[in-house]
Amino acid sequence: MKRLFVASLLAFTPLTWALDQAGSEHLSSLQQRWAQIQYQLPKEKRADALEKLAADAATFVHQYPGTPEPLIWQGIINSSWAGATGGLGALSKVKAAKASLEQAMKLDPNALQGSAYTSLGTLYDQVPGWPIGFGDSDKADALLRQALQINPNGIDSNYFWADHLYRQKRYPEATQALHKALQAPPRPGRELADQGRRGDIDALMKMIKDKQD
Repeated sequence: MKRLFVASLLAFTPLTWALDQAGSEHLSSLQQRWAQIQYQLPKEKRADALEKLAADAATFVHQYPGTPEPLIWQGIINSSWAGATGGLGALSKVKAAKASLEQAMKLDPNALQGSAYTSLGTLYDQVPGWPIGFGDSDKADALLRQALQINPNGIDSNYFWADHLYRQKRYPEATQALHKALQAPPRPGRELADQGRRGDIDALMKMIKDKQD
């Protein structure tokens, strides 16, 4: 009976696999190339570069099935590609990003310090609502709060929470979250991403100041 119970439990428990050294290096390469595209490439060139990066991410997911990290970065890259593309053509990309992030969360919601929660919450915040898209500020709120529970001191978790608060016109709370984001510990190997995110923080602080003046 006990063995039967364990077998049934395993049937409903997704198996997750850790990245090997080659997988970790591939993940690092995707992260660095994403940061270069996002923060160093001119806007008009980002969509084409992200399309190529999305193809690489899809290969990465295929090479490491049942592993959440490739899925998370596939979601991040597809959502960035959607942002660079814009218009109705972006909807298929954000839906693909949503599916990747949801799959990653089923495998391991804590992977990459809860990045799937942060990224999915941001999608719910930024995508138009029904009938065009799936945007939902209440779902965004819940997901971004969960991201903060997992990674309370992270630069991304606090920045996107601040962005959510800004959209809700909760400017003092947003400013507080941005200050916390600036105090986040540096991420080894992700110096360019940290530098770019601090630029995003400065830009959002200016937007908040303009609203309050």
